[in-house]
Amino acid sequence: MARKRLIIEMGMGIDQHGQDPTIAAARAVRNAIANNALPGVWEVAGLSHPNEMIVEVQVAVPYPSQVRQQEVLAVLPFGRKSLTVELGGMVVQGRAIPELNDKNDEMLIAVAAVTVLVEN
Repeated sequence: MARKRLIIEMGMGIDQHGQDPTIAAARAVRNAIANNALPGVWEVAGLSHPNEMIVEVQVAVPYPSQVRQQEVLAVLPFGRKSLTVELGGMVVQGRAIPELNDKNDEMLIAVAAVTVLVEN
């Protein structure tokens, strides 16, 4: 079946303390989907359930090999999900605060694109 893109949403996420690229990536995905509604999946594409959507996520983040992919995908409530993680985002010098379990003074910034596709 052919796939058609219905929507692409972009987002950004930051882990200011803890230096965890998974947290930054998950926040970027959550930010991308936070303020949208997808009536087109029902009214235009004719899907009967949101799990029929195909949801492709691309995240660029520092230290991509450390990303726990299932935790990032868990942010998405529905769909047949896939995730591509690549090196990108940004590392910004912050301030290490021991009480917040900082390992160093890095703040990790991730960017995400969430694409919803339908088959027809």
